[in-house]
Amino acid sequence: MLALARTHPDRHVIADRLFRFYDRCVASGLPELGRLAITIETWRPEIMTFLQTGITNAGSEGTNPVIKTVARDAYGFRNPENQRLRARCATTRRSRGCLNPA
Repeated sequence: MLALARTHPDRHVIADRLFRFYDRCVASGLPELGRLAITIETWRPEIMTFLQTGITNAGSEGTNPVIKTVARDAYGFRNPENQRLRARCATTRRSRGCLNPA
């Protein structure tokens, strides 16, 4: 089904692939695949949106751990501006890894 990503498929194609996926999960008889099918059904609107638009929040999801790590490293700084500077430097491509506040 993810092979359809960024191909802007028709809703009928997505529905057909989902039906075949659910059918295979049920036919397998494995409880793990049953839980996977339930999870996919729960996230169906988000999955449909991604398959149709190709838009994700992967960039922000990848940046969040970096900011959290920098915030942990800067814990106890008395100047919040220094903490913001560290987070910005760690997440800006041009200056990634460069912490020169001067």
